[in-house]
Amino acid sequence: MNAWREASPTARLLLVAVLFTGLTTFMFLPLLAIELTARGIPAGRTGFLVGLLAFSGQAFSLLTGLLVDRFGAHRVMAAGFLLRVLGYALLGLGGAGAPAPLVAGIVAVGVGGSLLGLSTKTLLVSQEGTDRRTMLALRSTFVNVGVVAGPALGAAVYPLGFGWILAACVLSHLVLGTRLVLRRSVTASRSRAVVGRAAAPAADGAPAAPWTLRQWLPLCGLGVAYWAIYSQLNVLLPITANAMTGSAAAISVVFTANGLLVVLFQYTLLRHVFRRATARTLLVLGFLAFACAYATLIPLAGWYSLLAFVVPVTLAEMLIGPSLDEQAVNAAATRRTGLALGTMSAAGALGSLFGSSAGGYLLQSARGGSEVWLLLVGSSLAAAAICLLLPKVRTRHV
Repeated sequence: MNAWREASPTARLLLVAVLFTGLTTFMFLPLLAIELTARGIPAGRTGFLVGLLAFSGQAFSLLTGLLVDRFGAHRVMAAGFLLRVLGYALLGLGGAGAPAPLVAGIVAVGVGGSLLGLSTKTLLVSQEGTDRRTMLALRSTFVNVGVVAGPALGAAVYPLGFGWILAACVLSHLVLGTRLVLRRSVTASRSRAVVGRAAAPAADGAPAAPWTLRQWLPLCGLGVAYWAIYSQLNVLLPITANAMTGSAAAISVVFTANGLLVVLFQYTLLRHVFRRATARTLLVLGFLAFACAYATLIPLAGWYSLLAFVVPVTLAEMLIGPSLDEQAVNAAATRRTGLALGTMSAAGALGSLFGSSAGGYLLQSARGGSEVWLLLVGSSLAAAAICLLLPKVRTRHV
């Protein structure tokens, strides 16, 4: 892979960190509810703790962005590693009779994940020698390797005890955090890190002016729309897939195929196929792909509809997610990259909350009919139209 060879040593180390932190996170996350229940914690409290983990990872996105811009991405990243190590250790101590370590551990893991995710993303898009789209595509690919392989690896290790999974999380974060901090100490004496740099230059080489609030509002709205639509994969689709196919494993097939397609084609799609396209164009195409994906579910044709759904919804994910971040970074003022990415994360959190809440109500109202899919198709087409309100900014490729 040429982009890997062309990337700086720091960028490669950051991508390795993304890979292993994602891998251990998805070893741990799917088994958390099972482990808490096994420790004698009631189902209601278990649900609250799992929800608290998601909330802790999303609620502080704007604050994390401000911290990145104020104190630097490397310091925030180090704090994220430290919080996660502490959080995993506390999770090993908590139980039904000791709720305080559990709550503190879950909050530490969630907030630490927010600090890590935003700081590493900021560092990657700020690397010299490689354009932002390539770095975001590589990051998405490495994250999805963890999404695909992590649960399987966790299931293989879990019979040995949940403590082994927590130990793997602690060890990986300690090693990677120490390595990145030491590398930062070495490179700091040679040159100042480029973090929160100016927006991407325009095609003529002049710096692009930061966006106004009126230009930011459609982008934030698209962030909310994307995650509201995408969240139906966790709310509407599992129920519908089971009803259409009669198999509880149907949704697992969708998620596995989705993850594999992203791993195999994310980089190629953004780096080569759509290399010259603007982020705005990619967003339009992505939301149109969403419309096509949900349209395949209108006939409710069992496995045929479900398998036809996988490719366009994966295409939408590959195009929209990185393009929203790219557009946000291009729109950011000087030294406000962290805030720009934090804003998009906050929009995603709001969209996920709204989508998850509305999805169940829509399915209940439609009583298994096709109306809900028609509404999602219409919402996707409306979002594609809103994309045309965005300024047309072309990313310079290095």
